[in-house]
Amino acid sequence: MGEVYDDINDRLAAFIAAQPMFFVGTAPSGDAGHVNVSPKGMRGTFAVLDPLRVAYLDWGGSGIEGTAHMRQNGRVCVMFCSFGRQPKIVRLHGVGEPVFPDQRERFAELLTHFDSPNLHGVRAIVDVSVTRISDSCGYAVPRMTYEGDRDMLIDVNARRTKQQIAQRRIATNLDSIDGLPGLRDHLPQA
Repeated sequence: MGEVYDDINDRLAAFIAAQPMFFVGTAPSGDAGHVNVSPKGMRGTFAVLDPLRVAYLDWGGSGIEGTAHMRQNGRVCVMFCSFGRQPKIVRLHGVGEPVFPDQRERFAELLTHFDSPNLHGVRAIVDVSVTRISDSCGYAVPRMTYEGDRDMLIDVNARRTKQQIAQRRIATNLDSIDGLPGLRDHLPQA
């Protein structure tokens, strides 16, 4: 039986910290448009800021759906699944706001909450005000063994200059597949 919580207590925070990956679900407003679910990972990229606020590092990718959806309506669900012995799922519903590097003071303040070894290539930090916290069973979630983080994203970004990263983002991240603004108002600096 699932439970709804008033806040992210120490036990939930420990469960969240122990998961090597999480999923972010977003959708545009209205009846049209594409729902998006993105897998996220790498240790040190998610932080519980306080009992009703979390944040995660948003690395550049081939699309900008979650960012565009949150810029439009803020709705987000962050889900953590245990693939280990404990069959548990935790969902954090809330209002997400992408904070971009050009928002210097706020970006720098949020960055202090992360212990990530390499930040080259971070596109934004998503700041989430949590409005609903729940857990449920994960009885149908398979048990899998965690072998480690992939280094590919870090390696690819390490080989790219800031200018190359900016050019790629301009080519792929200005708008979502539904035409919503992604990075259009926050163009990366080379």
